[in-house]
Amino acid sequence: MTLMTAAQQQGHPRPYDDVIDPDAQTIVYHYRAGAIDQPDNRALRAAAEFQVPLIYFLGIGPGQYQVIEPVFATEDDASARMVLLEVGLPHKDTRGEGIVSSPDARRYELGMVMRRYHQARFRRDVLRAYANRCAVCALREPELVEASHILRDTHPKGIAAVINGIALCAIHHLAYDRNLLGIDPAGVVHIGGRLLREKDGPMLKAGLQSFHGMRIGQPRRAAERPDPDRLAVRFEEFQTAA
Repeated sequence: MTLMTAAQQQGHPRPYDDVIDPDAQTIVYHYRAGAIDQPDNRALRAAAEFQVPLIYFLGIGPGQYQVIEPVFATEDDASARMVLLEVGLPHKDTRGEGIVSSPDARRYELGMVMRRYHQARFRRDVLRAYANRCAVCALREPELVEASHILRDTHPKGIAAVINGIALCAIHHLAYDRNLLGIDPAGVVHIGGRLLREKDGPMLKAGLQSFHGMRIGQPRRAAERPDPDRLAVRFEEFQTAA
């Protein structure tokens, strides 16, 4: 059985107030509107009763979903017209309470779900803001343009938000991650000195060296442009590596 929560559309609320609750380590999933005994609701309640593994699709954008599986409906509240879903592989409870998820496993799995969810939304939002073009070379091939973090996930300010992201093609993304390419707070591209001095064919010259000193393309909306403070922190890392 599959469950689905549609993505939030700008200016339009979700039809159901489903929510992932990291604190409670559960997903609140509501019955379908209408009679409580309609087929979809009967199937959902039966899944809770018999602990059937489910697949949950969490919307991140129009026609885009984060797949979360397996999930189990561990509580059924008919008065509130909702079930609580737990994420992760279950284990047998020796106390005879059936199949349950351990708190540690649930916490870990739900944390992984949230990270994947945020990264999927981050990619979608960054590519949309940059019109699916590499900020350095303007390449617009969907299979080759990626959402690059300015400050990595491990940094305290490495949030999964557009202001901490830049759309880069695969080669410029890799060069940025390896500190072979830097972007200063003003949005100017810098190529590492070693690469500038090398002579290694047309790819190096046209793909990297030629962009030294150029400005990156930026989103039209000022609120979505890269944060200069985060660029400054990352550029210091590039300078140190160079």
